Amino acid sequence: MDPVITDSPVRTEGKLDSELRITEIFYSLQGEANTAGLPTVFVRLTGCPLRCQYCDTEYAFHGGERRTLDAILADVAGYAPRYVCVTGGEPLAQPACLSLLARLCDAGYHVSLETSGAMSVADVDSRVSKVLDLKTPGSGELQRNLWENLQYLNPADQIKFVICNREDYEWARMQLDLHRLSERVGDVWFSPSYGQVDATALAEWIVADNLAVRFQLQLHKLLWNDSPGH
Repeated sequence: MDPVITDSPVRTEGKLDSELRITEIFYSLQGEANTAGLPTVFVRLTGCPLRCQYCDTEYAFHGGERRTLDAILADVAGYAPRYVCVTGGEPLAQPACLSLLARLCDAGYHVSLETSGAMSVADVDSRVSKVLDLKTPGSGELQRNLWENLQYLNPADQIKFVICNREDYEWARMQLDLHRLSERVGDVWFSPSYGQVDATALAEWIVADNLAVRFQLQLHKLLWNDSPGH
């Protein structure tokens, strides 16, 4: 049996750089970030070292199917997409993710990476739009934020805060100022944790404080009730 992807990926049969464990590849509408609403191929990698209390992709923690990069690229090409999103789990927990991202860019796609912010993005291809999730206190994984990642972000990248309560909002607002996040990236997103904080309340907090952030709802949850494959 192949090992579960954890904090320290294990080399298996010498194929760490040419294969990835994949939970699913599917074509849907992007549900969040600055390409929301655009038809996108999602490549969901298996495994994550974090356990955020609000996680909506626990089915990607284990299992999956080991696929070669060539096979993954062939599946993606079958949809003839313009946009490709590599997600998880935590995709960067598998080192070969870096090679996949580069090859997707080489193929001419607009590529985004959804990452927890707990693993280094230093070697991510510069053509990739990194969507980095800074973990709030309410996530239960605040200590996993790798703050040095901020130095590797640029205007093509994005930062997301999932807000669980007013404490999270105040914490995120402080990070916005402390790290001058709106000057580092193209977009900073505040997203209400689904079912945990009232979306209208969050929107009103943002307006009242005149924050330089963008509010978002997760489109895929509204359309498909967060079912896998969407």
